[in-house]
Amino acid sequence: MASSLLPVALQHKLLGYSRSPNAQLAALNLDLLRNIVFFLFIFRYVRKTFYSLRGYGLFGSLRNVYAAVRLFCYSIFLRLPGVRGQVDKQVSSAIENLENKLVQTGPGVTRYLTLPKEGWTAEQIRAELDKLANLEHTRWEDGRVSGAVYHGGQDLLKLQTEAFGQFGVANPIHPDVFPGVRKMEAEVVAMVLALFNGPSDGAGVTTSGGTESILMACLGARNKAYAERGVTEPEMIIPDTAHAAFYKASNYFGIKLHRVPCPAPEYKVDVPAVRRLINSNTVLLVGSAPNFPHGIVDDIPALSRLATMYKIPLHVDCCLGSFVIAFLKKAGFPSPYEEEGGFDFRLPGVTSISVDTHKYGFAPKGNSVVLYRSRAYRSHQYFIYPDWSGGVYASPSVAGSRPGALIAGCWASLMNVGEAGYINSCLEIVGAAKKFEVSIREHPVLSKNLGVVGKPMVSVVAFESTNPGVDTYDLADGLSAKGWHLNALQSPPAIHVAFTLPTAAAVDKLTADLVEVLEKELAKAEERKRQGKSYVIKRGDTAALYGVAGSMPDKSVVSRLAEGFLDTLYKA
Repeated sequence: MASSLLPVALQHKLLGYSRSPNAQLAALNLDLLRNIVFFLFIFRYVRKTFYSLRGYGLFGSLRNVYAAVRLFCYSIFLRLPGVRGQVDKQVSSAIENLENKLVQTGPGVTRYLTLPKEGWTAEQIRAELDKLANLEHTRWEDGRVSGAVYHGGQDLLKLQTEAFGQFGVANPIHPDVFPGVRKMEAEVVAMVLALFNGPSDGAGVTTSGGTESILMACLGARNKAYAERGVTEPEMIIPDTAHAAFYKASNYFGIKLHRVPCPAPEYKVDVPAVRRLINSNTVLLVGSAPNFPHGIVDDIPALSRLATMYKIPLHVDCCLGSFVIAFLKKAGFPSPYEEEGGFDFRLPGVTSISVDTHKYGFAPKGNSVVLYRSRAYRSHQYFIYPDWSGGVYASPSVAGSRPGALIAGCWASLMNVGEAGYINSCLEIVGAAKKFEVSIREHPVLSKNLGVVGKPMVSVVAFESTNPGVDTYDLADGLSAKGWHLNALQSPPAIHVAFTLPTAAAVDKLTADLVEVLEKELAKAEERKRQGKSYVIKRGDTAALYGVAGSMPDKSVVSRLAEGFLDTLYKA
């Protein structure tokens, strides 16, 4: 066995010298890699901070930080043992009241929790259906409900029922089996595209409602940005008044949401604020025509110019306006921004529009359309999976199977009402909305104590109390006690009415009842002044709920109440 003549210590020293360059190089590379990762991390957050400062400004960013810290502290406070017990008790009591209100009980109500041993006869089922249809409810038939039922005519309902019967088994996922449904769906899309001035390459898809239409538009924008620009941290910019479905899309699809104020007195989206928030991750701009809360149409031409300048898609939400806003001009009413190109595909920046055919299109519930400027844009919402063991899978939207009966009902409605029918309904509905608006602005009692929110142009009128002694939500509760089902709003506290054909016929009764309720609240305000602190305020459900929502920075309690409401819907 050979042995070295060098001492062991010297051998180790020499080996160390020979290896040190490699070790030093490895250490240098590791250090360099660590620095690169660190600088990328810093760059990422510096860029985010820069975008935030540019978009919200210094004071706006500080307000956001303050709101987040305040929310965190308040959430800790609500979790304290003594506080949490009281909150749980109040929430449980409120949910119990909800159940008592919504879940029918009593000697005349039978609960069916398991399948019958033997199937019922048709006569038995018809009798039970009649009982269910005649359960005590808010009288939409008398025009006492905001929105919800937009036509309600028996002749149209009968025709829709016949369409359901003929296509009850139809499913558009099988176009070769049900070619008639495929034809009707394509024609519905074409008809709605024509109403909103779709270009020759325009396209669309029918959906289950406005929420799905909005979800698909957001998904398509996100996928388009990823495919064409490699955007992995998508953001979209929406007005504060945009529909809640955009928040749902943000949650579902991982799109960061920027909310832009809609300042008084116009309550339109602040376009300069939108511009400041645009960055390389922006995948979608949004405008409403009109928005749900106040019936205000955002400045779509200005948003279109931004979209064109920055090459970003612009979605216009016409779910609520639908066929009413499309026929304003033909019905003799001013159409929004007509002198600037309108609000639809005539504007070059508009890339998608959502339209609810089940609202003012009078189609059966469960019908909407999302429209696109081109077929190429529409393809970004498709889901295609060619490697599935069950065969090539492709669907145009979230759903796979869809009810062909609803498509048939929609097609039948559009063909039955026709252009002349939609023009006449626009005259009635918008005429009633304007009559109600004039009453609030000019009636001797209403005008002194109430104000219209913004300048509504379509079918929705929102109003608020301008008298500090009268709470808007107390007015809502007073109208509810008289059998009206209207919508309570936040920021600012207000009430809105979405006029429909049934509601249009009841506009005079609504005005008279509003005057009566307001006079009672004015009398209560005077009594409060007279009695001072000894006066006991009794709040209704709306005033109590929105009073809590408006007074608490942490909305977890309100969210729990909403969760309890949803749970109650499924209590048999």
